[in-house]
Amino acid sequence: MAITIKDVEHVAKLARLEFEENEILAFTEKLDAIVGYVEMLNAVDVENVDPTYHVLQVKNRFREDEIQPSLERDAVLTNAPDRRGGCFRVPRVVE
Repeated sequence: MAITIKDVEHVAKLARLEFEENEILAFTEKLDAIVGYVEMLNAVDVENVDPTYHVLQVKNRFREDEIQPSLERDAVLTNAPDRRGGCFRVPRVVE
């Protein structure tokens, strides 16, 4: 499938873009080269290739959910600009 000047003008109109004549010619050549490359890829034999969604084997590395020691409440609140009742106090954001 070759890209024509009319194709580029049509897409430019849909996108509400305005181009000079030389820009339209340049886009036509570039887009035609891209479509030509994709057509070349269609010729590749992929009969014995398993379909994939990622080029690398992806595997989640889950760990056990274990209880671990945490920081002491007083140590966490040491640098808090405002606190009340053992909690951070922040400005109200919902009225």
